[in-house]
Amino acid sequence: MPRKAIEITLTQDQKEQLEKIVRSHSAERRLVERAEIILSCAFGKQNQEIAQEYGTSEARVGKWRKRFARYGIAGLEDEQRPGKPKQFGEDFKEKLLATLKLNPPNGLSRWDCPTLAEQLNASIHAVWRALKKEGIYLHRARSWCISTDPQFAEKSATIIGLYLNPPLNALVLSVDEKPSIQALEREVGYIETRDNKLMRAYKSTYKRHGTLNLFAALNVATGHIKAQTTQTKTREDFKNFMNSVIQDLPENKEVHVILDNYCTHKKNDAWLEKYGGRVHFHFTPTSASWLNQIEIWFGILSRKTLKNASFNNVAELRNAIEAFIERHNQNAQPFKWRCPEVKGSQIKNTLANLRN
Repeated sequence: MPRKAIEITLTQDQKEQLEKIVRSHSAERRLVERAEIILSCAFGKQNQEIAQEYGTSEARVGKWRKRFARYGIAGLEDEQRPGKPKQFGEDFKEKLLATLKLNPPNGLSRWDCPTLAEQLNASIHAVWRALKKEGIYLHRARSWCISTDPQFAEKSATIIGLYLNPPLNALVLSVDEKPSIQALEREVGYIETRDNKLMRAYKSTYKRHGTLNLFAALNVATGHIKAQTTQTKTREDFKNFMNSVIQDLPENKEVHVILDNYCTHKKNDAWLEKYGGRVHFHFTPTSASWLNQIEIWFGILSRKTLKNASFNNVAELRNAIEAFIERHNQNAQPFKWRCPEVKGSQIKNTLANLRN
């Protein structure tokens, strides 16, 4: 009588972890295969059926079924094997972290694998493996900006409140301008690289055909965009654009406008009085224009319409922007806005200090 295979029952957390491994583009192939085997086991398939499906042996399927039943997700990893003793252990890691506290050699702005290997009298591969194990990526960088506005908490709370809980019978608009958009003409197309990959290409040289400015207002509740292109970006241009925005809105609603601290947005008290207190301006804290949702839309416009494009004149550039806005508004949706947590204490002068 054949032995019955061990039944696999997954918790929701285990299922999510296995599915994440299967979807991953960076996970090792052997780990992905093992995750697929366990998901098939949990689905109720027999070892023979799973082996045929993945082109492996029943014994191999049975092995990972047993390992998972005993150890869970950790059972998918290879067992520790006897072999050559590690040449670089904890002492090497401590020396590496200690070296990262030091300034790099003269002429270098940062440490890299070859320089660290030379300093520690080790191989580049040993340094690379140690850095990878510790989750340190010396070639990556990210900028940060911390607002020093003394009213940061008050201003940001007001804007976030408008996003998450807008006043009754009111509209919330996110407004800004994208200045000096260049109409660049250059050759664009596709190329085949030496490793037979196809990718988009553009010529490094180009002709300039002038610039234009884009004023835009995002309806936070719907995601719709109202925009206008201009040749200048004066305070009068800003007020003219806002007039066109306000006249399209219901007269019985208050309008709350989120703006950054650009000079043309300030000193508009007379214009605001014209609307009898119906329109309210709310300014982001200094060095915190990322609180303005229209910046998200400007990023989408840049990636999808402006980046690496070619325009023979300003009119072509204007037409492309207007076509993108029309396309966007056909399926507009509000942004699911989240504020990432920023901790000044996370910023350290060295990697070693961050890890302490």
